Amino acid sequence: QVQLVESGGGLVQAGGSLRLSCVASGRTFSIFAVGWFRQAPGKEREFVAALTWGGINTDYAESVRGRFTLSRANAKNTVYLQMNSLKPNDTAVYYCAARFGRTLSSYSSDYTYWGQGTQVSVSP
Repeated sequence: QVQLVESGGGLVQAGGSLRLSCVASGRTFSIFAVGWFRQAPGKEREFVAALTWGGINTDYAESVRGRFTLSRANAKNTVYLQMNSLKPNDTAVYYCAARFGRTLSSYSSDYTYWGQGTQVSVSP
């Protein structure tokens, strides 16, 4: 079992920044990658970014590339999503998820464990 807890969401004006954290516990040695997804009201969950657990490889959705950055604090089993130049359409509940296997993935069905989500709201 792997447990994931997100934090760092909040309300920010357009152009502002937030840093989300995802703390993993349990069988973290079995994690291959951590992904971030988001879901806005009335919309499907969409891929945001993913990072291999070793912190070497990353993948970003086109909509966030150049604005969002993933990093990992190994000793803390924590993955960070730094979000800059936020836009109102970034407003959503953001979830982190853990994936086993051997490749990064942008498909939510490829992720086994999920956090409870953290709300990000960006005002115009």
